[in-house]
Amino acid sequence: MIRVVVQKSPIDIMAEMVRVEGEAGAVATFTGLVRADDGVETLELEHYPGATEAALTKVAEGACVRWGLSAATIIHRVGPMHPGERIVFVAAASAHRGASLEACAYLIDRLKTDAPFWKRETRGAEASWVEARDADEAAAARWER
Repeated sequence: MIRVVVQKSPIDIMAEMVRVEGEAGAVATFTGLVRADDGVETLELEHYPGATEAALTKVAEGACVRWGLSAATIIHRVGPMHPGERIVFVAAASAHRGASLEACAYLIDRLKTDAPFWKRETRGAEASWVEARDADEAAAARWER
């Protein structure tokens, strides 16, 4: 089962866990939070509807095939968020922990580079777009075969 959602509403982690557990022997998850780095007051994400979901689905499908997952979930928020709020939730369910852990890392690494999201940070009266990070590109590249 693949579940991909892009939403403005808060992420209900417990509901997502119930959906992904099923008959799995292991579930690995990652939850990303908005950070207050350098005084960030608001982080706003924009996306390209349709294309974003398609890109996230492709990432999840790749993980399911590569690690034999019984389920993969990617929930990503868009719109304005504040420090401490959940921005992304990723889960990978499989028969054994090794596959779940690796697939979870793959999912978060690949979604950061493969899905069309744009981030804008606001500090006081100043707003600026966030550039792609070399570290994210390097993390995603480690999964190339």
